[in-house]
Formats: sequence, structure tokens, C-alpha cells
Amino acid sequence: MTDLARLTDLIEQEVTACGYDLVRVKLFGADEERTLQIMAEDGNTGQLVIDQCMAISRRVSDAIDKREEMGDELIEGAYRLEVSSPGIDRPLTRQKDFANWAGHEARITLSKSAEAPVGNKRTFHGDLIGIEGETVSIEDAKMGRVEVPFADIHAAKLVLTNKLIAATTPLDTTGADEIEESTSEDGADSLANQED
Repeated sequence: MTDLARLTDLIEQEVTACGYDLVRVKLFGADEERTLQIMAEDGNTGQLVIDQCMAISRRVSDAIDKREEMGDELIEGAYRLEVSSPGIDRPLTRQKDFANWAGHEARITLSKSAEAPVGNKRTFHGDLIGIEGETVSIEDAKMGRVEVPFADIHAAKLVLTNKLIAATTPLDTTGADEIEESTSEDGADSLANQED
């Protein structure tokens, strides 16, 4: 059986050694169709470009192979390695994510073992207020302000909105043929990737 905590610890060391921040490690699928997904970001841009993903992939692969050669099997059986940026509607996995993305729309789901703060509701959707200490606050569209312990959160992610798109305009446009600035009907600036 795969020890995800030990695996995550190794991956985080390698991602950090590359100069990036680990966002999430997830192992999903079954049998020969399993995928080890690593999401990471460059702290300066909040994203990764292809070369950065490749550097992380090589480094993590080498570290896992080295452990296996020493008889320490971190992942049982075959798997596919996937390294990516967290994307615009990114998962919120670290306490700092809830502070950095305050003011944006989010969806938070509590773990099944957590005590529901309001009735039996375990999923909240609305504007993220932020985090104070160990408590995350969200302005749920139906229930108003809800506060939940960070430790009780099973999954959280940003919701794709125009405001979020505007806030995450790429800082690094490596690989884009041409970037064209335009103004939408409401006057907001946006960027469009133009291909020949």
C-alpha cells in the first residue's frame, strides 16, 4: 500500500529543491491506470511553465527511483506521473491559500468526520473571507458567514469567475505565439492568446 504522507514529504523536498512550492499531491485511479498528480507553483508567478514542470518531473522520478533501488517502495505497482500548475480554479490546500485568495468565490467541502457547523450542511459556496488562526471563513450564498476549522476541510477550490480570470492574468507568457490586449464590453482589460 502506498504511504501518501511519506511520498508527499519526498516530493515536497524535491519540488522545494527546484525552487518551487508544492500545492498538492494526489494519487488516483486503480490498477495499471493510476496517476500520481503533483501540483506546484513558482512563488513569483503562481504558475509553472512546461520547462519547470519537466524539471520537477525528472527530479521527482529520479528521487523515487533511487528510493526503490534501495528497497524502499514508495508507490506499489505502476503509475503515471503528472506535474502541472494548479490552474485558475485552483485547489486551496494550504492555509496561505485561504489568505491569498480572500475575496474570490470558492467552494469548500468538509470531511465526513467533521462536525457540520450549520445543520447538516458540509458544502459551502460563496465569497472566501479568509483565514484567521486555524479558522476559515466563507460568505455562503445561502447561509451567510460560515466559519470552519481548517483541519475539517476535505476539499476546497476557487470557482472560475471573471474576477478570478482578471486576477490571474499570466505573468509568464512563454509558449504563447502572441498576446493581444483587448477591452471587453464592460471596460475590463483582458488578455487573449492569439495563434497564427
